[in-house]
Parts: sequence; structure tokens; C-alpha cells
Amino acid sequence: MAFKPANKIQDLQYFGEFGGVNPSISDSSTYTFLSAKTMFDTFEGNADGCYLYSRHSSPSNLYLGEALAQMEGTEAAHVTASGMGAITPVILQLCQANDHIVASRTIYGGTYAYLKNFTPRLNISTSFVDITKLEAVEAAITKNTKILYCETVSNPLLEVANIKALAVLAKKYGLKLVVDNTFSPLSISPAQLGADIVIHSLTKFINGSSDTVGGVICASQQFIDQLRNVNDGACMLLGATMDSYRAASILKNLRTLHIRIKQHSRNALYLAEMFRNDGLKTVYPGLNTHTSHEIFADMMNPEYGFGGMLTIDVGSLEKANELMELMQSNNLGYLAVSLGFYKTLFSAPGSSTSSEIPEEEQKEMGLSDGLIRFSIGLDNDIERTYLQMKKCMQQIGVLQKVSV
Repeated sequence: MAFKPANKIQDLQYFGEFGGVNPSISDSSTYTFLSAKTMFDTFEGNADGCYLYSRHSSPSNLYLGEALAQMEGTEAAHVTASGMGAITPVILQLCQANDHIVASRTIYGGTYAYLKNFTPRLNISTSFVDITKLEAVEAAITKNTKILYCETVSNPLLEVANIKALAVLAKKYGLKLVVDNTFSPLSISPAQLGADIVIHSLTKFINGSSDTVGGVICASQQFIDQLRNVNDGACMLLGATMDSYRAASILKNLRTLHIRIKQHSRNALYLAEMFRNDGLKTVYPGLNTHTSHEIFADMMNPEYGFGGMLTIDVGSLEKANELMELMQSNNLGYLAVSLGFYKTLFSAPGSSTSSEIPEEEQKEMGLSDGLIRFSIGLDNDIERTYLQMKKCMQQIGVLQKVSV
């Protein structure tokens, strides 16, 4: 039977303290006990259902974590204060000094900076490879490798990782396959394809309203328990705790994710096809010209489409900035980083979200100055949006005007 992630979310039903249809928000940093022994047992992790201190856990955070675990089909999940607050403890929980990581060369700039510049202070090294070339991935594995790290759809080049094949490779060498699925929630379910740990920045599509920062780690119950351990758990000790109000807010928005993702995907596919037909250098996994189109199609949950992210290359940073400023002034979206908002967001990643990557490495991976990354919004009339965008492109000379 096909995996139905939205059904898993829908099947969860919580009641508030007074019978509300939304669970009550746990507005407490600490919790009381009727006996000292119960407090001791809770510290030791032996008092199921009892709460001690909100850095450990809170009802609101556990509700959200349960829903996200159901969405990804994992045993458990732990929510964090940001996407990086999910990525960093996973790496530190799995690696010690002298360990090694094999990671995709095209990943979010913050993740790249963490692996390239920060973890070497702890004697943890990383080899960055073309994740689409399995022979290169395998060649980079050493006896000290502990993690194979990738993004389902890479930021910002939209390369697609063959998670099934990478899972086989990880199992062969006894590695943990860690997948950042931020760009493709519901569309792809990495844990169902063999990933050990699935990470999201909840800030993006899952929350969907650009008003909250958050992250989540979806994995086995054993690994989540390790992260929460009071003695050596990376999540527990690093303290990137999500606020209960934010958890409650994201849980409400999660309930409409399936509707939003379908519209994001529908709009993005339409624009990608029109941009390509206009002769623009367009990258979108839903186009049959995408090098990994068939791999994505094989992995996807078809009803959710190919996601809301696409890129075009207009040739130069000057043209990219001119176009983005013009589109913003015409109310077509915002010149802003991040993604998953109801309005379209666009940015030049080489000078923004991927600026941590040195210029020479950007060029090596194919990240050009003129690349614009689009997070396509929920526009009801996407044909009108396209015509307005095309007019902007014609105005600055990215597309030629056609005389009738």
C-alpha cells in the first residue's frame, strides 16, 4: 500500500484542556510533582508522561513532534528552535573527534559553513561530493566515515539525491543516511526510501507563513532518546529548544500542508514550463529536461507534485537584481531569502543563502551569478502571474518583446 503522509497527520486528534479542538498550549517552563520520587524518576527517564522542564520536553512540543513523525513515517521526532538547531545536534550525536562525513557539495549555505568551518574545530572532517554520482560518493567513504548527508532536493541548484541508492550504499558501509527534506515535504518521504534520519527546517513549507523559525529531527525512538538524554544528549545539552507557542502555531499550519504543497507544485510546474518555452535556462525537477526527473518521479508521492522550488539563470547578478527588484515593485513577490510563503520569494543565492560557499567553489558546482531561486507562492491565477513576470523580463531585456 502506498504511503499516505497527509492521512497520517489527519488521523491524529487532540483535545484541549477544556475540550477544545486544539490542544492546550503548555505555557510553563517548569512542572510540579506530587512526590519527590516522581521527579527523580523523570530525571532518569523512567516516568512516562511526566514533564520536568521545558528544555527537556513540553506537551506542545511533543504533540508537534508526534505529528511530524507520522508525516515522515518514523517512530519519533524531536522539534528544535531552528533548522540549524536540528542539523547541528544530529551531527554531534553521531560523530566524535577524528570521524568523517560525506556530504553533498550543494547544500544550504549554513549547513555547508557548519561542516566546512566549524566541525573541523572538533576534528570532524567532511568530504563534499556530487551526490548525484554514486561512484564519487562511494569513493569518498573512509574507515572513519559515520554519516552520509544530503538534501532530497539541493539548495539552491535543485539537484535530486537518489535516496534509495544512497540508502543501499549507507547500509553497505554501516553509515547513517541523514536527509534534509526541507524542499520536498509530503512530495518525498525519505524514511520510506531507506533514510535513517530526516531533518526539516519547519520555518519553510511546513509552517508556511514566514512568521516562525523551527526545526525537526525524525528518526527511530532510540536515536531521539539519545538526543534527549540528560547526560550526553546533543539536543538536551545544546539547548536549541522550541517555544511552546511556536510549536502550537506550527501544528495548526501543518494541517493544511497537503493543500498548500499541491498548489505550490501546480504553480511551479506551470511557470517552469512557460519559462522553458520562452527560452530561459530553467531548472525544475518536474521538467523532463531535469537530469534527475525520473529519479524524483520514482521516489515521489505523486499527488503532491514536484515541489515549489525552481531556478532560472538570467546571465548576470546585475540582471538578476534588476529583475527581482522590478518583480517586487510590481507586487509579484518579495526579494527575500527563505521559502514556503504564500507569496513568491526570490533571491540570488550566490550572494545570499549560499554566500558562505567560496566563489571558486560556487563556480565549480555550477552556481552562477545570474541564478535566481524562486519559491513559488500560492497564487490563484498563475497565468496572470506568469504574464506579469514575463513583462518584467521583457522590460529589462531578459526576454525579447515580440511585436504582433
